[in-house]
Amino acid sequence: MGQARLPAPRGLGCFVLVLLLLLGGSGSPGTTPPPRAPWAEEQGAVPEGGPWGRVRYEAVKKHLGALSKQYWQYLACKVWQEGCEEEEKQQDEREASWGFPLVGQDYLEILSSWYCSFGKCCETGDCRIINNITGLEADLSGQLHGQHLAKDVVVQAVQGFLQSPRPHKALVLSFHGWSGTGKNFVARMVASHLYRDGLRSDCVRVFVSLLHFPHHNYVDSYKAQLQRQISDTLQRCRQALLIFDEAEKLHSSLLDAIRPFMAQHGSKDQQRSIFLFLSNLGGNTINEVALDFWRAGRAREEISLELLEQRLRLELQEAAENSYAHSQLLRENLIDFVVPFLPLEYHHVKLCARDAFLARGLPYTETMLDQVAQMMVFVPKEEKLFSAQGCKSVPQRINYFLP
Repeated sequence: MGQARLPAPRGLGCFVLVLLLLLGGSGSPGTTPPPRAPWAEEQGAVPEGGPWGRVRYEAVKKHLGALSKQYWQYLACKVWQEGCEEEEKQQDEREASWGFPLVGQDYLEILSSWYCSFGKCCETGDCRIINNITGLEADLSGQLHGQHLAKDVVVQAVQGFLQSPRPHKALVLSFHGWSGTGKNFVARMVASHLYRDGLRSDCVRVFVSLLHFPHHNYVDSYKAQLQRQISDTLQRCRQALLIFDEAEKLHSSLLDAIRPFMAQHGSKDQQRSIFLFLSNLGGNTINEVALDFWRAGRAREEISLELLEQRLRLELQEAAENSYAHSQLLRENLIDFVVPFLPLEYHHVKLCARDAFLARGLPYTETMLDQVAQMMVFVPKEEKLFSAQGCKSVPQRINYFLP
């Protein structure tokens, strides 16, 4: 016997039309804001008690509440964050016995997303947070190749942090490994599964060292801008994601400016933030361990996080010329996990080539995948075991096979 389902409201299509007329506004379903510059000025929030939001709120409540109390509670929690405690109780009951019909829930998701495209809830980004850990784990398992350590650490760390009722500090992950091994790929995937708008979300900020902070002569100006940008994001979003690419090139003063935001204790409203640092540092140490395991006839899946993380922390703290290592991040144990990305082997490159063909809807053969992999440079010189570029240029390589 299948689970009983809550019947879909009658005339749902007409109801959606009524809601659109009630809500008004200039937005359109499915629209998302364009990418913003790192220092873009924030738009002013709609006054909480203003007539714009209250009139539409009351109108929607009247019509949807008359139709179905359960649907109203679902939408009110999703859009205005009102009555969420009652909705969570009913959600537990639905999971045990019944649920919204798929079409009905889809309509409500569309409505909440559309309303938030121009309503006040988008000033906080709350209604755009999805935290799809199941999807994150599934996509990492299917699309991230050769990185058993990174997959496990990222999923467990993010899931545990989001499930914590009151985290005492920000979650800080530091990704390390050669270029092309998947650090940026994982960062993008985390963003896309935590936020409906992915990297375009107002609650996600990406900083690239050489792009946003290119001149050390202006480090004081950069520092003030960076602090203001992070502070604004944390104030606006109850859950923020900050990504720092090429972290090893960040000036030590900038890292010191970031440090207080990571050490903050959880606030009353349980605001939480995640910091991801992406760096090529430690790549040689990681590769040496992987090569030693291969020479000993041991599978790379036997490499443990404890072994690599310990060696990485020592290397990062001892490198005299490394401003990243001499920041207070490692000394004060603000970095929760040092995440190693292993070098990619020949069969991993073939899997990346397969994904690139599939992403573009192109047919492929095993011979074509081999040809793409053979275009890459493999090291060390004797073993030719690891791709020197990882999978970084694989999508460009398949252009050779276009008609």
